Amino acid sequence: MVAETNVFAAERLISSSRRLTHELADLATSQHGIVARRQLLKLGFSSGQIQRMRASRRLLEVHRGVYAVGHRALGRHAHWASAVLACGPEALLGVRSCAALAGIRRTSLSYVEVTAPRQLGRMPGIKTYVCSRLQPQDRHEIDGIPCTSAALTLLNLAAVLPRRGLERACDEAEVQRLFDLTAIEDVLDRFRGCRGAARLRAVLDEHAIGTTLTRPGLEELALTALDRAGVPRPEVNVRLACRPGVGWEVDFLWRRRRIVLETDGGRFHSTRGQIERDRRKEADL
Repeated sequence: MVAETNVFAAERLISSSRRLTHELADLATSQHGIVARRQLLKLGFSSGQIQRMRASRRLLEVHRGVYAVGHRALGRHAHWASAVLACGPEALLGVRSCAALAGIRRTSLSYVEVTAPRQLGRMPGIKTYVCSRLQPQDRHEIDGIPCTSAALTLLNLAAVLPRRGLERACDEAEVQRLFDLTAIEDVLDRFRGCRGAARLRAVLDEHAIGTTLTRPGLEELALTALDRAGVPRPEVNVRLACRPGVGWEVDFLWRRRRIVLETDGGRFHSTRGQIERDRRKEADL
Protein backbone atom coordinates (compact mmCIF):
# COMPACT_ATOMS: atom_id res chain seq x y z
CA MET A 1 0.00 0.00 0.00
CA VAL A 2 2.82 2.41 0.88
CA ALA A 3 4.57 1.65 -2.42
CA GLU A 4 1.37 2.29 -4.38
CA THR A 5 0.90 5.61 -2.58
CA ASN A 6 4.46 6.66 -3.40
CA VAL A 7 3.97 5.74 -7.07
CA PHE A 8 0.73 7.74 -7.20
CA ALA A 9 2.44 10.76 -5.61
CA ALA A 10 5.31 10.50 -8.08
CA GLU A 11 2.90 10.36 -11.01
CA ARG A 12 1.07 13.43 -9.71
CA LEU A 13 4.38 15.26 -9.33
CA ILE A 14 5.42 14.39 -12.90
CA SER A 15 2.01 15.42 -14.24
CA SER A 16 2.19 18.74 -12.38
CA SER A 17 5.71 19.36 -13.64
CA ARG A 18 4.63 18.71 -17.23
CA ARG A 19 1.66 21.03 -16.84
CA LEU A 20 3.86 23.82 -15.50
CA THR A 21 6.36 23.28 -18.30
CA HIS A 22 3.62 23.59 -20.90
CA GLU A 23 2.15 26.68 -19.24
CA LEU A 24 5.59 28.29 -19.04
CA ALA A 25 6.11 27.63 -22.75
CA ASP A 26 2.71 29.11 -23.62
CA LEU A 27 3.33 32.20 -21.48
CA ALA A 28 6.78 32.81 -22.94
CA THR A 29 5.45 32.37 -26.49
CA SER A 30 2.75 34.98 -25.89
CA GLN A 31 5.29 37.47 -24.49
CA HIS A 32 8.11 37.22 -27.03
CA GLY A 33 10.13 34.81 -24.87
CA ILE A 34 9.88 36.90 -21.68
CA VAL A 35 8.29 36.05 -18.31
CA ALA A 36 8.10 37.78 -14.94
CA ARG A 37 8.68 36.16 -11.56
CA ARG A 38 5.22 37.19 -10.35
CA GLN A 39 3.70 35.40 -13.35
CA LEU A 40 5.62 32.21 -12.60
CA LEU A 41 4.45 32.24 -8.99
CA LYS A 42 0.87 32.72 -10.18
CA LEU A 43 1.21 29.70 -12.48
CA GLY A 44 2.23 27.58 -9.51
CA PHE A 45 6.02 27.55 -9.62
CA SER A 46 7.69 27.72 -6.21
CA SER A 47 10.53 30.08 -5.37
CA GLY A 48 12.81 27.05 -5.24
CA GLN A 49 11.81 25.93 -8.72
CA ILE A 50 12.42 29.41 -10.10
CA GLN A 51 15.83 29.49 -8.45
CA ARG A 52 16.75 26.11 -9.92
CA MET A 53 15.68 27.22 -13.41
CA ARG A 54 17.89 30.28 -13.01
CA ALA A 55 20.81 28.16 -11.85
CA SER A 56 20.41 25.86 -14.87
CA ARG A 57 20.18 28.95 -17.12
CA ARG A 58 16.73 28.02 -18.28
CA LEU A 59 15.74 31.46 -17.01
CA LEU A 60 18.11 34.34 -17.79
CA GLU A 61 17.54 37.62 -15.98
CA VAL A 62 16.89 40.63 -18.23
CA HIS A 63 15.65 43.00 -15.53
CA ARG A 64 15.09 42.39 -11.83
CA GLY A 65 12.35 39.74 -11.59
CA VAL A 66 12.05 39.47 -15.41
CA TYR A 67 13.59 36.60 -17.36
CA ALA A 68 14.23 35.47 -20.92
CA VAL A 69 13.37 31.81 -21.35
CA GLY A 70 16.29 29.78 -22.68
CA HIS A 71 18.36 32.41 -24.51
CA ARG A 72 19.41 36.06 -24.63
CA ALA A 73 18.93 36.61 -28.38
CA LEU A 74 16.20 39.14 -27.75
CA GLY A 75 14.50 41.02 -30.56
CA ARG A 76 13.03 44.48 -30.29
CA HIS A 77 9.61 43.23 -29.18
CA ALA A 78 11.24 41.18 -26.42
CA HIS A 79 13.08 44.26 -25.11
CA TRP A 80 9.82 46.22 -25.12
CA ALA A 81 7.94 43.39 -23.37
CA SER A 82 10.65 42.92 -20.73
CA ALA A 83 10.71 46.65 -19.90
CA VAL A 84 6.94 46.75 -19.41
CA LEU A 85 6.99 43.63 -17.21
CA ALA A 86 9.83 45.10 -15.15
CA CYS A 87 7.72 48.16 -14.33
CA GLY A 88 4.80 46.25 -12.86
CA PRO A 89 1.43 44.81 -13.90
CA GLU A 90 -0.10 48.25 -14.58
CA ALA A 91 2.76 49.57 -16.71
CA LEU A 92 2.36 50.33 -20.42
CA LEU A 93 4.80 50.79 -23.26
CA GLY A 94 4.68 54.51 -23.98
CA VAL A 95 5.78 57.58 -25.92
CA ARG A 96 8.30 56.92 -28.74
CA SER A 97 8.64 53.21 -27.97
CA CYS A 98 4.88 52.76 -28.24
CA ALA A 99 4.77 54.89 -31.39
CA ALA A 100 7.38 52.60 -32.95
CA LEU A 101 5.43 49.47 -31.96
CA ALA A 102 2.24 50.96 -33.46
CA GLY A 103 4.03 51.97 -36.66
CA ILE A 104 3.34 55.67 -36.08
CA ARG A 105 6.95 56.79 -35.84
CA ARG A 106 10.39 55.19 -36.02
CA THR A 107 12.74 55.43 -33.06
CA SER A 108 16.44 54.98 -32.53
CA LEU A 109 16.36 55.36 -28.75
CA SER A 110 18.83 53.22 -26.83
CA TYR A 111 16.31 52.83 -24.00
CA VAL A 112 12.65 51.80 -23.70
CA GLU A 113 10.00 54.33 -22.64
CA VAL A 114 7.33 53.07 -20.25
CA THR A 115 4.28 54.80 -18.77
CA ALA A 116 3.36 53.78 -15.22
CA PRO A 117 0.74 55.00 -12.72
CA ARG A 118 3.32 55.69 -10.00
CA GLN A 119 6.97 56.65 -9.59
CA LEU A 120 9.44 53.79 -9.96
CA GLY A 121 13.11 53.48 -9.14
CA ARG A 122 15.76 53.72 -11.81
CA MET A 123 16.17 50.69 -14.04
CA PRO A 124 18.94 50.31 -16.63
CA GLY A 125 17.68 50.68 -20.18
CA ILE A 126 14.25 51.98 -19.15
CA LYS A 127 12.88 55.53 -18.90
CA THR A 128 9.59 55.80 -17.03
CA TYR A 129 6.90 58.46 -17.21
CA VAL A 130 4.35 58.78 -14.41
CA CYS A 131 0.69 59.08 -15.38
CA SER A 132 -1.60 58.70 -12.38
CA ARG A 133 -4.82 59.39 -14.34
CA LEU A 134 -4.82 56.34 -16.59
CA GLN A 135 -8.28 55.05 -17.52
CA PRO A 136 -9.25 51.76 -19.19
CA GLN A 137 -9.56 53.52 -22.57
CA ASP A 138 -5.90 54.63 -22.27
CA ARG A 139 -4.75 51.01 -22.31
CA HIS A 140 -4.20 49.05 -25.49
CA GLU A 141 -2.32 45.92 -26.55
CA ILE A 142 -0.26 45.35 -29.68
CA ASP A 143 1.42 42.00 -30.38
CA GLY A 144 0.84 40.94 -26.79
CA ILE A 145 2.53 44.03 -25.32
CA PRO A 146 0.45 46.36 -23.09
CA CYS A 147 0.80 49.92 -24.37
CA THR A 148 -0.85 53.32 -24.31
CA SER A 149 -3.73 54.01 -26.67
CA ALA A 150 -3.02 55.82 -29.94
CA ALA A 151 -4.68 58.97 -28.57
CA LEU A 152 -2.57 59.04 -25.39
CA THR A 153 0.54 58.15 -27.39
CA LEU A 154 0.03 61.21 -29.62
CA LEU A 155 -0.40 63.40 -26.54
CA ASN A 156 2.80 61.99 -25.05
CA LEU A 157 4.63 62.51 -28.35
CA ALA A 158 3.49 66.13 -28.35
CA ALA A 159 5.53 66.65 -25.19
CA VAL A 160 8.80 65.39 -26.68
CA LEU A 161 8.64 66.10 -30.43
CA PRO A 162 8.89 69.36 -32.39
CA ARG A 163 5.75 70.56 -34.18
CA ARG A 164 6.65 68.98 -37.53
CA GLY A 165 7.48 65.63 -35.91
CA LEU A 166 4.05 65.62 -34.26
CA GLU A 167 2.36 66.42 -37.57
CA ARG A 168 4.09 63.46 -39.20
CA ALA A 169 3.05 61.18 -36.34
CA CYS A 170 -0.58 62.29 -36.68
CA ASP A 171 -0.42 61.80 -40.45
CA GLU A 172 0.97 58.28 -40.03
CA ALA A 173 -1.66 57.47 -37.40
CA GLU A 174 -4.30 58.45 -39.96
CA VAL A 175 -2.71 56.22 -42.60
CA GLN A 176 -2.56 53.31 -40.11
CA ARG A 177 -6.23 53.97 -39.24
CA LEU A 178 -5.32 54.70 -35.64
CA PHE A 179 -6.27 58.38 -35.63
CA ASP A 180 -9.51 58.75 -33.65
CA LEU A 181 -10.46 62.40 -33.19
CA THR A 182 -13.10 61.58 -30.56
CA ALA A 183 -10.57 59.65 -28.48
CA ILE A 184 -8.00 62.44 -28.84
CA GLU A 185 -10.52 65.06 -27.72
CA ASP A 186 -11.30 62.87 -24.70
CA VAL A 187 -7.60 62.62 -23.83
CA LEU A 188 -7.10 66.38 -24.23
CA ASP A 189 -10.09 67.04 -21.98
CA ARG A 190 -8.91 64.64 -19.25
CA PHE A 191 -5.25 65.69 -19.41
CA ARG A 192 -5.90 69.41 -19.77
CA GLY A 193 -2.83 71.43 -18.86
CA CYS A 194 -0.42 68.53 -19.32
CA ARG A 195 2.78 69.12 -21.21
CA GLY A 196 2.16 68.71 -24.93
CA ALA A 197 -1.59 69.33 -24.78
CA ALA A 198 -1.34 72.83 -26.29
CA ARG A 199 0.88 71.59 -29.13
CA LEU A 200 -1.44 68.70 -29.99
CA ARG A 201 -4.44 71.05 -29.90
CA ALA A 202 -2.65 73.43 -32.28
CA VAL A 203 -1.94 70.60 -34.72
CA LEU A 204 -5.59 69.52 -34.64
CA ASP A 205 -6.75 73.09 -35.27
CA GLU A 206 -4.20 74.11 -37.90
CA HIS A 207 -3.05 70.95 -39.69
CA ALA A 208 -5.04 68.89 -42.20
CA ILE A 209 -4.36 65.43 -40.78
CA GLY A 210 -2.98 62.98 -43.30
CA THR A 211 -2.05 65.53 -45.97
CA THR A 212 1.71 65.97 -45.41
CA LEU A 213 3.07 62.48 -44.85
CA THR A 214 6.44 62.80 -46.57
CA ARG A 215 8.92 60.03 -47.16
CA PRO A 216 12.01 60.28 -44.92
CA GLY A 217 14.95 62.09 -46.51
CA LEU A 218 14.72 64.68 -49.25
CA GLU A 219 10.94 65.10 -49.09
CA GLU A 220 10.95 65.87 -45.37
CA LEU A 221 13.93 68.21 -45.77
CA ALA A 222 12.16 70.00 -48.62
CA LEU A 223 8.94 70.47 -46.65
CA THR A 224 10.91 71.78 -43.67
CA ALA A 225 12.69 74.28 -45.95
CA LEU A 226 9.36 75.38 -47.45
CA ASP A 227 7.90 75.91 -43.97
CA ARG A 228 10.89 77.98 -42.90
CA ALA A 229 10.55 80.11 -46.04
CA GLY A 230 6.88 80.76 -45.31
CA VAL A 231 5.66 78.98 -48.46
CA PRO A 232 2.03 77.79 -48.23
CA ARG A 233 1.75 74.08 -47.48
CA PRO A 234 1.40 71.93 -50.63
CA GLU A 235 -0.40 68.64 -51.07
CA VAL A 236 2.08 65.83 -50.53
CA ASN A 237 2.49 62.57 -52.47
CA VAL A 238 -0.72 62.88 -54.46
CA ARG A 239 -1.66 61.37 -57.81
CA LEU A 240 -2.23 63.94 -60.52
CA ALA A 241 -4.14 63.18 -63.74
CA CYS A 242 -2.21 64.63 -66.68
CA ARG A 243 -4.30 63.42 -69.62
CA PRO A 244 -6.87 60.65 -70.22
CA GLY A 245 -5.51 57.39 -68.89
CA VAL A 246 -2.23 58.89 -67.68
CA GLY A 247 -1.47 60.03 -64.15
CA TRP A 248 1.62 60.41 -61.99
CA GLU A 249 2.28 60.64 -58.27
CA VAL A 250 4.04 63.90 -57.46
CA ASP A 251 5.97 64.82 -54.34
CA PHE A 252 4.47 68.29 -53.81
CA LEU A 253 1.54 69.98 -55.53
CA TRP A 254 0.16 73.51 -55.32
CA ARG A 255 -3.01 72.68 -57.24
CA ARG A 256 -4.48 76.18 -57.68
CA ARG A 257 -1.15 77.55 -58.85
CA ARG A 258 -0.52 74.52 -61.07
CA ILE A 259 2.95 74.02 -59.61
CA VAL A 260 4.66 70.67 -58.96
CA LEU A 261 7.89 70.20 -57.00
CA GLU A 262 9.81 66.93 -57.23
CA THR A 263 12.66 65.94 -54.88
CA ASP A 264 14.86 63.65 -56.97
CA GLY A 265 17.83 62.00 -55.27
CA GLY A 266 20.52 60.17 -57.19
CA ARG A 267 19.77 56.84 -55.51
CA PHE A 268 16.46 56.33 -57.33
CA HIS A 269 17.00 58.47 -60.43
CA SER A 270 20.39 57.44 -61.81
CA THR A 271 19.81 54.47 -64.12
CA ARG A 272 18.91 54.86 -67.76
CA GLY A 273 15.42 53.44 -67.24
CA GLN A 274 14.76 55.75 -64.31
CA ILE A 275 16.01 58.78 -66.21
CA GLU A 276 13.76 57.97 -69.20
CA ARG A 277 10.79 57.50 -66.84
CA ASP A 278 11.51 60.90 -65.26
CA ARG A 279 11.57 62.53 -68.70
CA ARG A 280 8.19 61.02 -69.62
CA LYS A 281 6.76 62.18 -66.31
CA GLU A 282 8.06 65.71 -66.78
CA ALA A 283 6.67 65.86 -70.30
CA ASP A 284 3.22 64.71 -69.16
CA LEU A 285 3.20 67.14 -66.27
